Amino acid sequence: MKNAEATKERILDAALDEFSTYGIAGARVDRIAQAAGCNKNLIYIYFESKETLFITLLKKHLTRVYDEIPFTPEDLPGYAMRLFDLAMAHPDLMRLVAWFGLERTTKSLPERGSSFHEKVEALTQAQERGAAGQRFPPAFLLTAILALATAWTSANPFGPSLDPDAANDPDTLRKNVADVVKLLSQAKARRG
Repeated sequence: MKNAEATKERILDAALDEFSTYGIAGARVDRIAQAAGCNKNLIYIYFESKETLFITLLKKHLTRVYDEIPFTPEDLPGYAMRLFDLAMAHPDLMRLVAWFGLERTTKSLPERGSSFHEKVEALTQAQERGAAGQRFPPAFLLTAILALATAWTSANPFGPSLDPDAANDPDTLRKNVADVVKLLSQAKARRG
């Protein structure tokens, strides 16, 4: 059983490189098997299909993200900085998420939607008790934070191509993201 788990992990590691580079449609099971040092049939035995392998891989990494980055609705700039750090440190994961969105796989990832809705509910409650600003609806605010925190990853079509020099100073970029999130999450608009 230990060998089977080790083989599955090798397959998932190889699949991360393959899927983050080529997406679901372009990925080749032959290359994943070769990189994992296993028989191609084992991939189908363990994961049933290429699409299931992709979803298993994405789910594994997103679960890690959900566990590693606590959502703090009363400190949205802090949450944005933690997300920024993770996104910049793991461009392969950001490419997986981008491929998932682009290819509209027939397999769903309900955990992703559940995680988003849990965060929206926590943000709603924080807004109701005055711990977070009410200037924007919670779902819009969370989506804006996710977009800002990941805007300079290699998978994003804007940050890296329109403002590539910003990534040369990640500390300033990180602070700028946090400052914008702070402005977005303020209770009232400043006049003036």
